[in-house]
Order: sequence, then C-alpha cells, then structure tokens
Amino acid sequence: MGVVYRARQTSLNRLVAVKMFLARQLASDDDVQRFRAEAEASVNLDHPGIVPIFEVGEHRGLHYFSMGLVDRTSLSDRIRNRPLSQREAANVVRHVAKAFECAHQHDVIRRDLKSSNVLVDESDQPKVVDFGLARRVERDSELTGTGQTLGTPEYMPAEQAAGKIERVGPVADMYSLRVLFYCTLTGRPPFQSSSTIETLDIGVEPGAGFSVTAEQRHCA
Repeated sequence: MGVVYRARQTSLNRLVAVKMFLARQLASDDDVQRFRAEAEASVNLDHPGIVPIFEVGEHRGLHYFSMGLVDRTSLSDRIRNRPLSQREAANVVRHVAKAFECAHQHDVIRRDLKSSNVLVDESDQPKVVDFGLARRVERDSELTGTGQTLGTPEYMPAEQAAGKIERVGPVADMYSLRVLFYCTLTGRPPFQSSSTIETLDIGVEPGAGFSVTAEQRHCA
C-alpha cells in the first residue's frame, strides 16, 4: 500500500517515520479511505505498546502520515534465525496483549497482527505498528464487504479466512495473538502452505484442524 521513510520533523527537530501512499491515480476511493483509516484508527490509541501517529496529510496528491520511529528491528527478523525462549516469548505476548486491550477499549479491531507488524525498540520492548486493516466497530464497516478476505492467511481465524467479516471481532485478534505466540516459540506459524490459496483452504476446509472459529478456540 505504501512506503515508509526515515525523516526529520524540522519543527520539533526529531526523527520520525513517514508512511506515504503510492498508488496516486490508480488508487480507488476505498484504497485512500483504508490508508487514512489506518492513521485514524491509531491516532487515539495512546499506549506505549502502539507506535504513535503524529500527523496526517497530503503532499502533491500523495497521502501520508508521520509516526514514531522505532529504529531497531521487527519481531519477524528477530525470530528468523532463533526462536525466543519461553520467558522471552511470554514477555512479548504480554506486552502485545496489553496494546490490544487498549485498542479494543477504543472499539478498534486489529485484524492483521503478524510478527512483521511488531517492532522491537532499543529497550527490547515490542510495539505494534501498521493498522492498515484495523476496523473501528460500527464506524467504517463499509470499507470491507462480506466475502472479502483481508489479512495474512497464516494468522487468520476461519471466519476471517472465509470472508465472514461481520463475525470478525476482538476474539479474532486474540486468535492471531496465539498464532504470534506459537511463532515466537517455533520460528514459523502453525499452519503454512506453499501458496496463499492452499493456506486459506486449510483455514476453511471442513474437518481441518484450523476450521473452527476464533471464538470456539478462545472458549476452548
């Protein structure tokens, strides 16, 4: 959807990250709304585990927003060569869960948690970034219609993989959080195939281990 630059905010003389939407003339109204929704979903989430949004604007026809710069690495890079210990993994998930609690209290459903969307700062504290598929309950549901499959297949509960967006709520985020926990311990998602289509098939095929909903798994 966009590209992220390291930049300096001259008015406050501080380093920031600037995410800029690249599609320009090829972008649909929904594309632009979804890009702006990412910033708007994050801007009111004041939590140390969520990368803050500073400014939203447009420059020469390109939409952008600036946010806090986490000048370190992503969780996916960190676990690529070595999974975390049980204590390290539990600490990461604890911090991310608290960030999710803040989002849910503000009626924001994340919908696309994955290890590459968790950054680790210089103090080894995880911070959630990229709310591009977040949905504010009852406010922007028109951006996503029933039948659309949005998100990262390896981290989706069955209802999201099947495009049943009306059933995707806070519990779906908790399902993705459990997948993240598995990844930190093993270095890979629990369900993974050679293609996106095959991975989605695992998620919705009757009788497959991944076919129960996030709510059913949460209750279990």
